[in-house]
This record gives sequence, C-alpha cells and structure tokens, in this order.
Amino acid sequence: MDSVDIRSRWLDFFESKNSLKLSHTVVPSASLIASDPNLLLVNAGMVPFKPFFLGEVKPPYQRATSVQKCVRTLDIDEVGKTTRHASFFQMCGNFSFGDYFKEGAIALAWELLTKSISDGGYGFSEDKLWVTVYEDDDEAANIWQKQVGVPKNRIQRRGMADNFWSMGVPGPCGPCSEIYFDRGSAYGKEGGPIADEDRYLEIWNLVFMQNIRGDGGDKNSFPIVGELPAKNIDTGLGLERTAALLQGVENIYEIDTTKMVLDKASALTKVKYGKDEKSDVALRVVADHARTAMMLIGDGVTPGNEGRGYVLRRMMRRTIRNMRLLGSQDLVIGELIKSSIKAMGPQYPDLISGSERILAIAQAEEETFTQTLKSGTSIFDLAATQLKSEKSKSLSADTAFKLHDTYGFPFDLTLEMAREQGLGVDEVGFRKLMNEQRDRAKADAKAKKSGHTDLTEYRAIVDKSGTSKFVGYENISAEATITGVLVDGKSVAEANIGAEIEITLDRTPFYAEGGGQLADGGKIQLSNGAVIQVEDVQSPLPGLIVHRGSVVSGVVKSGAPVVADIDLERRLAISRAHTATHMVHKAFREALGETATQAGSENAPGRFRFDFPSTSAVPISVLNDVESRVNELLIADLQVHAQVMSQDAAKAMGAIALFGEKYGDQVRVVSVGDWAKELCGGTHVARSGQLGLVKLLSESSIGAGVRRVEALVGHDAYQYLAREHVLLNSLTEIIKGARADELPQRISELVEKMKSMEKELSAVRSAKALAATSQIANKAKKVRDINLIVEQLESEIAVDDMRSIAINLREKVKSGVVVLSTINSGKPLLVAAVSPEAIKLGIKAGDLIKIGSATLGGGGGGKDDFAQGGGVDVLAISKALTEITKLIEGKVN
Repeated sequence: MDSVDIRSRWLDFFESKNSLKLSHTVVPSASLIASDPNLLLVNAGMVPFKPFFLGEVKPPYQRATSVQKCVRTLDIDEVGKTTRHASFFQMCGNFSFGDYFKEGAIALAWELLTKSISDGGYGFSEDKLWVTVYEDDDEAANIWQKQVGVPKNRIQRRGMADNFWSMGVPGPCGPCSEIYFDRGSAYGKEGGPIADEDRYLEIWNLVFMQNIRGDGGDKNSFPIVGELPAKNIDTGLGLERTAALLQGVENIYEIDTTKMVLDKASALTKVKYGKDEKSDVALRVVADHARTAMMLIGDGVTPGNEGRGYVLRRMMRRTIRNMRLLGSQDLVIGELIKSSIKAMGPQYPDLISGSERILAIAQAEEETFTQTLKSGTSIFDLAATQLKSEKSKSLSADTAFKLHDTYGFPFDLTLEMAREQGLGVDEVGFRKLMNEQRDRAKADAKAKKSGHTDLTEYRAIVDKSGTSKFVGYENISAEATITGVLVDGKSVAEANIGAEIEITLDRTPFYAEGGGQLADGGKIQLSNGAVIQVEDVQSPLPGLIVHRGSVVSGVVKSGAPVVADIDLERRLAISRAHTATHMVHKAFREALGETATQAGSENAPGRFRFDFPSTSAVPISVLNDVESRVNELLIADLQVHAQVMSQDAAKAMGAIALFGEKYGDQVRVVSVGDWAKELCGGTHVARSGQLGLVKLLSESSIGAGVRRVEALVGHDAYQYLAREHVLLNSLTEIIKGARADELPQRISELVEKMKSMEKELSAVRSAKALAATSQIANKAKKVRDINLIVEQLESEIAVDDMRSIAINLREKVKSGVVVLSTINSGKPLLVAAVSPEAIKLGIKAGDLIKIGSATLGGGGGGKDDFAQGGGVDVLAISKALTEITKLIEGKVN
C-alpha cells in the first residue's frame, strides 16, 4: 500500500463516518511555517488546532481530520543512525472538540487499523497489536479489554513520561493510549512495548485531553490542577511508520516516498544501499534531509542564518556533505530535489507546480556552499591530522572560529565532523570568540561595504594623518585635504578618470552610514578640476570616514586640497525621514508601551522603516492613532535640537537609548520639542513642521516577535496621497452615485454579487451536464465487456458536481469506466469512476488519475472505484485523456 493510498484511506475513513454521525471535516495540511510565534516550524499534527484546544478560538466544527506536514530537528543528529528518526514526517490525526471521547476514539482507531484492505482499512492483524495506557487510567484499559477485546496481557500501563501528554506549559493535558505493532522475534525480545520499542513499534497515539496542567515540574511529574470543561481528543498516526509496516520494509527510509530519493542518491554516488552501515547512514541522511529541504522550500522557507532559514540551510548542507562522503563531487541537489518532488508530488500537487522555484532556490544554495565545503573540509582535515599526530583530543577554539568566520563553515558541522573523528571541540572558547566578533560586526560590515579593503590600510591612514572630523551638522560644504586614496583596497598616490576609489579627508560634511541612516551623496572637487562622484560613505574605523565613488574627471592626488559638497536635496530628504522615525518611535511607545522600543530602522530619502518587538499585529486603529499623533505634532512645528551630554544626564532627562547600541561617555541627544528625546548621531531637520506630512504605508511581521512599519515623509508622502486621491475619484466615476465613504461597502456588494452569479452559472452548467448524462452514456465505447466513457465537459463545473456526474454515468452504463475532464478556475480537473467489474480486470480509478494528472503537470489520487486529480496545463487535456484510454485498453485487451 503506497503512501498516497494510506493518506487517502485515512481521510476517507473519517470523512465518511456518516452512519455513526461521526463524520469529520477534512482539514488540509497547514504550512510548515508555523503561525504560532513560539514555534519555528509545525512539529506536530495538533499545532494548527492548538487555539481550539486552548479555548482561544471556538472551533468551526466538532470533529476534524487531517494529514499534517511536520518537521522536527531536535533529533537531527540521530537521523540515519536509527531507523525511527526522521526530520520530516506526516501525522495523520483525528480530533474531537467536546464531542466523542475515549470510547469513540478507541473504537475508531481499532476499526481503521483492523478493517480489511478491501473494505478501506489498513488490514492489521488484531493479534499483532498491543496497547499502552496511563498507569491509573482504568477507564481506557476497560474499553480496550471489555469493548474492543484486546487481551489483558497485551494492555500495558506506563507512567507520566510515556503516557501523559501536555504542551510543556500550563494548559490542557491528559492521559494517552498508544497502539503498537509487534514486528516479531527477529526484531527484539518479547514483553510488549515496555520491553522493546524496536520490536513493538508505536504507530498511533490517542490523547485524551481532559485535565489542566499547572506550572512547574517536568515530563515525569507536573501538577494537575483541574478538569477541562470540555473533553477533547487529539490523535496522531505516523504515516511513514505505518507505510513501513504495510509495505513490508525494514524502516521508514525504505518506504516508497523516501526510498525514491535514497535510490537517486545511490545512483548518483554509485554506492549500493546495504553495502555497509557507514554508507547506509549517509544515504539515509541524504534521503531524509533532501525531502525535508524540498518540503520547507515548497512552503516558502529560504536558506538563511537564523530561524527556520537556518534549519533549511543546515539540512541542505548536511545533504551535500554526505553526498561528498559517498564519493560524489558533482552538483547533486537538483537531482535529489527532483526525486523528492516526484515522491511527494502525488500527495502535494503544489510541489509540482512550484518545482521551478524550489529547484532554483536549492541549486543556488548548493553552489554557494560547495566552495565553503571544499575549503573548510581541507582546513579541518589538516587540523584533525595534526591533532592526532600530537595525540590531542580537542580542536582549538581558534581553529573552529577560523573555519566559521573565514570560510563560512557552520560550527555544528565542525562539531559533527569532530565527533566522527573521535575529537572534541573547545565550545566555550568558540562561543567567547563569537561574542567578541559580534562586538565588531558593524565595523566589519562597513569595511566590506567600503570595497573589502584590509583594515590595515585604513589604520595606516589614521596613523599617518589622523581621523576625519565630521562637520556635517553645521555645514553642507567644506574645504578639506585628501589624507588617503585607495584603489582596489590598496593605497595609491593618485587615481585617474574612471577609477573606482575610496578617499579619506581630514574634515568632511559627508555623513557616514550609521544608526539606520543612509549615507550622504555628493561631489568632491579638486583645484586642478578633478571631480569625484561620491556614492557611499562608511566608517570602517572609529573616527575615520571613507568616501566611496568614482573619478568622473581629472586626476585625483593624495594630499591635494578639495571642496566637499553634499547632495543637499538627498540630505534634507534623509533628515526628514530620520526625524520622522524618532517621532513614530515615541508615538508607538505611547500607544503600545515601552516594550515597543526600536529594534532596527532605515532612513532613506523620503521614506523610512521602523522595526519594534510585538507578539502580534498592531491594530489598524493604533496605526491610525500613531499617524494622527505624529502629524498633529508636525503642525505644532516643534523645535528639533541636539545636545551633547553625559549618559547619566541623558538618562535623567528621559532620553531613549536603543537596545544593542553602544555609546561613549558623552552622547548626543536629539529632542523634538520636549516630547521625543533619543540618543542619536544622525542628521535631522530644524523644526518638525519641515517634515510636511507622514504617511504610514504598512505594518507586517519580519520574524518571530518583530514587526515592521514602513512609511513615507514629506513630498513622497504627498505624492502618494495625491495618487490615492486620483484613484478614489476614478472609482467614484466607475461606481456611479457612490460617495467616497460609500465605496468599500459598494465594492464589497459588487464582489459578493459577482460571486453569487458565478455560483449560479456554475450550477447551471453542472445541471446541464447532469441532464445530458443519458446522451453522454449513449456515447459509451464497448471494449470487450467494459463500457468506456472518456469525455471533456464544459468549463467551470464544480468538483463535487463532477463527482456526482461521473458516479451517475457509472451507474447508467453498469459495467464500465467513466473518465471526465473540465477546466475549473483556469486549471484542468479530472475525475474517474470505475465499476467493480472493471476493477477486477485491474482498472483502478487511482491509477487512471495518476497518469492523467501527471500529463497535466499535476497530481491526484483516490480509491479504486473513484479518484480525482488535476494539473496546470489545460492544453494537455486531450493528451491526458488519450493516455488514460490507452491504459484502460491495455488492461482490457
């Protein structure tokens, strides 16, 4: 039984429980990107339903079922070494929100597991199944023994650590009952799950959520402070583990969806699976991680150095490295991702439609990491060899840091490689060096942005001529002397026209990028007529200001006198943005409290962005209040002034200091009237009225617990509102008789009306197609004893109606096969209905849909008697129907 079938049987079983009035609502898998701010990724099937269990949101249904994509990385180092750990898995779940409880959950689980395959079940032998219950849960034990009929000797009791579930924090919790499959004496000793969990493999966990957990304790003991007002059910069956048992393979790495990737890795490396344990572990890591990486990229994660981006990057790097260990030196990630898409596409068709994007992201990451891996591995191997010759057992912090800082080699990979060599790593020393590096991060970033110049070149300038005096608060132009000229990172005596240069001056009005404010632009002119167009300004060393640009005329010589002129229009636009940022910052702290402290900003000409901590989106009403408050103070035309004082004095006057920023003993405080006071080294306007107007554009999340507001200021804000006004007038012209304030309601009414008309039109088309079933049935083609109907119907027929039409036709033609197609929402749709007589000949609806959907560039599946699918290529419908017809005729003939 393949994974697609296991998945569809699960959903069909719970959805079809109408006779017992236990029909479950099928809920599609949520994205792996968790909406829960406490989670990087969805790691359990119940995560999307967590608000219902916590009582935060009323569930829209009493019963639900899903097959949820999950990623767990806590045991990433165990992946491949054991046959039970996987980073990506699918959790089949059924959930009850105050509806059925223990008796219903246990009965449903036993029915699905033991029902015959022909009747839609999984066909597990009853005498192979064992169950565990919480140590004092007599109710569950009695249901298993007296109502289900499980012998008492196959019901085992376990403690809180194994059979009591909670989220690890105060909230809902309850006892569990787990179902295990006995794989036989070849896999371990007798005695049930408490004796050997390799032989007795857990496949289903039933959580009876009935209690409330208090604070404190650990997984072995925590306080139970009460009963939930409504009892809930949360169950989870591991699809991959179930597949391993039903497919008769040794472990989860050998099931259909993982083995396909493993086989591809084996073919690429020419290393046969089963050769030896070391290569088997590497192949299993590749198969697991490549599939996980593909699923993460499919859900919108991109490789990065933080959060879920780092999880993805680590997965990909482990995949690439293990392929190298297996002997492949080629770029392989593309082929592995293609195999992963092929394996999982039938269950998640969006992987197929998004394959181009997924491949592009994966291949770009591999190309970047390949060089990192090559250089880093060489350095590590040399260090490991030297350590062994010196009979030392630990890699130094300096070596680990050099691998990380110089070669971009991940520290966790260094730890992993060291373990493989039987070596340790000075982790404490490494962390210390990392902390020191963070203190230098800003200067390092600026140095790189200034042309990758070695810092020693800058130090030589400072040693010879001193630092640069910034005179830009008072002046937009200044006479100065060139103290250094650099080309390609090296000091030179002169530079000619066309040269990209860096230049330092003894004094300058140019503001170097810092504190969220972008750098000034402008020109530097020499008395000999030479001109430098300044594009960027940085401060790679304290007190040294480096101007980066190009020589547009003449010859630039070190030591020459110059006149430095900033671009005044750019400076004023940036200054307006910076002052606006201070004001918005203060207004948010008033509205949301002092926790809304700036966590980052960028002040650009005419626009700015402001980041701040918040666990949830800021209500529109608050955004409106902040915008209104700031603009009222623009009208008040408050004086903006700066003062230099001690830090203690700044604190005493209530000035805001930004978290993470470093300040000297003397600080510069910028005040907007007596209202907003903030430590800042940037440039600002003289009065708040010079901002003109501030318009907040958007508020969004940029990471866990961090929000970003983007806004316009001055002329840019005016132009934006002017465009909005023109658009508003255009809409009032289009929607005759509507005032501007009536537009939202009128447009909403029109949209609803259009939706209603589309539904009516779809219903008419469906009714027309259904009415024509007799006519379509007359077109049935006789192939031996099978009546065959393969037809393309009118467009925009709903999926449910297509199902009804197909089943209706199958009943009309009796022994037959019905395959119908239509175009719905611009995409091709296929359904297939097959009679019992045709199924006996080997014609299965799921097989027909698979080949048809693949031709359409999509996927699908279902049961033997009915299946549905689709794709993206509407031009391939005719070809898809032809391929399906060939398959049917091949089976019959």
